[in-house]
Amino acid sequence: MFIHFIAIGGSVMHQLAIALKHKGYSVTGSDDEIFEPAKSNLNNENILPETIGWYSEKITKNLDAVILGMHAKEDNPELQKAKVLGLKIYSFPEYIFQESKDKIRVAVGGSHGKTSTTAMIMHVLKNAGKDFDYLVGARLQGFHQSVNITNAPIIICEADEYPASTIEKRPKFHFLFPHVAVITGIAWDHINVFPTFDFYLEQFKIFIDKIEANGVLIYNESDEIVKKLVNENKRYDIRYEPYRLPTFFIEDGKTEVIIEGEKSEPLKVFGNHNLLNLHAAYLVCKELGVETDIFIKTIADFAGASKRLELLSENDDHNIYRDFAHAPSKVKATIDAVKQQFPNRKLIAVLELHTYSSLNENFMKEYKGAMNNADEAVVFYSSHALELKRMPGLPKEKVTEGFGKENLLVINKKEELEQFLQNQNYSNSNLLLMSSGNYDGLPILTILKTKTNS
Repeated sequence: MFIHFIAIGGSVMHQLAIALKHKGYSVTGSDDEIFEPAKSNLNNENILPETIGWYSEKITKNLDAVILGMHAKEDNPELQKAKVLGLKIYSFPEYIFQESKDKIRVAVGGSHGKTSTTAMIMHVLKNAGKDFDYLVGARLQGFHQSVNITNAPIIICEADEYPASTIEKRPKFHFLFPHVAVITGIAWDHINVFPTFDFYLEQFKIFIDKIEANGVLIYNESDEIVKKLVNENKRYDIRYEPYRLPTFFIEDGKTEVIIEGEKSEPLKVFGNHNLLNLHAAYLVCKELGVETDIFIKTIADFAGASKRLELLSENDDHNIYRDFAHAPSKVKATIDAVKQQFPNRKLIAVLELHTYSSLNENFMKEYKGAMNNADEAVVFYSSHALELKRMPGLPKEKVTEGFGKENLLVINKKEELEQFLQNQNYSNSNLLLMSSGNYDGLPILTILKTKTNS
């Protein structure tokens, strides 16, 4: 097989390229910019493009497939040449399906919790000795790559609702055709792609329609939107497995869970959202033949995915957590989890608005109440992020009004954020950092290390 990647430097694109090379395929690629760690990863596998840029001469008739990344534009010269030659052009998820037609396909969808649920399933299957392929959107302990394609009989996919490619605008999770599907929750996001909630909701209805006959939908019945969607779109050729918050106990900041009479050791993860994810992962693993006692034993060692309530620092006095949370439902779930786990500690929560949705003035009302459980709450955003996205300014008063939290501190200069962090007393407290960005380049972890160790 001869495969060419247009925009090979993407975070998952380059991982797929490496996986296919390991499978024995001949792999080439192009991009107009490649950053770390993709650059070193590709170089180590000898598939880093010799020169940066697009070169139509790389597209020849002997290619079995061209895989198109989201970064490539419709006028890309390599894409145009592939069309002229009549080559098979796939988006990332379309190609994943081509490689998994003969596998049991598991797709984990939802507005939040996809990565953690997928990671839990992978962790348990690996420790249970199951052979499987996977696609997940974060770095996971115990896995060298975020994409793996072999001849395994099962594939576990984090199923994203974002568009598949520049020429295929439909959501990625419409192309996976799972035998086992999960919907973790639905909360409107990506307003630049899904301008109305009804349009966003329709994508999940289509996802349900794509489940293979005789398959199963595992869904979060405690999410009223999901429950209503499922009840109004019943199919009679698939099974439905609802899940909910399992029985659990918290003692000295540690959580234990009970599923079908089996009690776990203290978990390394916590929070209602993670326990919901755990229950979904259990039902998936059960479908794949994992016994309850094996699941309960192995899930206790699950340390979480990168930037998903990731513990950066801890001592007897305070903890520092980092989370990818940016959408309103994710922000609320993450704050509530830390406060529930440590009710007697002060919670300092710092949220960076960085995505298109979160920087949109009209979207601010969606955050109402999201930070209410934080004892001290900061919302940070930079003019640089607004400029990069070619968005208008975001008035501080609109942010304050949208969040509706008393004493909310809104900061739009990184120097002021640094001063805030330096001035905090971290005794008997937890600090929660929530962002999909980098705080406008502020070396926030270095600042905190110096401050909390002093």
